[in-house]
Amino acid sequence: MNLERYLGTIEQFLRDTLIKTNLTGYVLGLSGGIDSALVGAIAAKATPGKLLCLIMPCDSHESDAKDAILFAEQFNIPYQIVDLTHSYAVLLQEISTKSLAAGKPIDPLASNNLKVRMRMVTLYAFAQAHRSLVLGTDNWDESYTGYFTKYGDGAADLLPIVSLTKGEVYAAARYYGIPKAILDRQPSAGLFPGQTDEGEMGVKYADLDAFLLGKDVANAVKARIEHLHRVSAHKRDPIPRPEPFIRD
Repeated sequence: MNLERYLGTIEQFLRDTLIKTNLTGYVLGLSGGIDSALVGAIAAKATPGKLLCLIMPCDSHESDAKDAILFAEQFNIPYQIVDLTHSYAVLLQEISTKSLAAGKPIDPLASNNLKVRMRMVTLYAFAQAHRSLVLGTDNWDESYTGYFTKYGDGAADLLPIVSLTKGEVYAAARYYGIPKAILDRQPSAGLFPGQTDEGEMGVKYADLDAFLLGKDVANAVKARIEHLHRVSAHKRDPIPRPEPFIRD
């Protein structure tokens, strides 16, 4: 199956899911990046008038919201801006104070993940109010390496593009006419200045795509990818449980 045909399969999947669940639509967080833009473009085409996008600045660069608005307006998708910056500062201060008092200061990773989880809470609040489902934006590369926040951007009702490599995401984005400003952005979660996906993962998307597609990559690259996959298994696995209680 070629990519164009598979994108049609995703569109039909989104239509069928609404019929099956008897819900009214989808809610999607727009980051200004290519993955959320692609999911938005697919959902807007598949279910016209049934997609609501949220743009959620949270101590983030103003260009993120700018590009997210550019996308939503070009595709004529309704959107709401929910600025979480103040709420994040208040919650982080409260958590940091209590944690420090207990002798355990909040580390930078925990504070960054807090931003992502606050966005998740916001998305689900809107989804419940609108009788909608939350669309996730993880691609195959992110899913395999665990490059997502557990119960943050990893929390969603559907993962429409989870079978696409990053290269296929770009190809699909060009097919749907995603704005060039978004295509040209360096992939980043935008959680702190200078952050890039490849810098955090320690592997280039081109190499990760090649590995996932069964192509040869350098041994060091293979080892890094396998390490990321192994240590992030808890993000993909079901929540561990003891054996069932067998009653007398």
